[in-house]
Amino acid sequence: MANVAIGKRVPDIALHLTGDRRAKLSDFAGRPLVLYFYPKASTPGCTQEGLDFTAAIAKFRRQSCMILGASRDSLKAQENFKDRQGFPFDLVADKDEALSSAFDVIKQKNMYGKQVRGIERSTFLIDADGTLRQQWRGVKVKGHVEEVLDAVKSLKK
Repeated sequence: MANVAIGKRVPDIALHLTGDRRAKLSDFAGRPLVLYFYPKASTPGCTQEGLDFTAAIAKFRRQSCMILGASRDSLKAQENFKDRQGFPFDLVADKDEALSSAFDVIKQKNMYGKQVRGIERSTFLIDADGTLRQQWRGVKVKGHVEEVLDAVKSLKK
């Protein structure tokens, strides 16, 4: 069962960020936040998604929008992924799955004919007040960042 719903405040979950920093979702209040979940660091689709957000970072910053990427990978894996790709935003190491569970992104998936638990690629737009404004589930990487940016821009209307 999801703990988040459009139009409702998101839960104030503890985060373990790259740079070995601790934060909570509420620490990002006061400006919009794009929180995107990806299945696994350093894999092709996840790398492309991060690079797409990186390519558009100036446009998101003009909207005063922060970006966080999250997966169940270890902090070390997240650090390596961020450093190798040069991502200008933090990644969340959600090893305890608290964040993933709250946003209900862990699903049964087929991988090479076997059922496995994994993250369904998903993105959430949280406004400056901590309210969930939009969500995308089962994301296809191509064109996704532009769609998210349009939604961020629409928050100001």
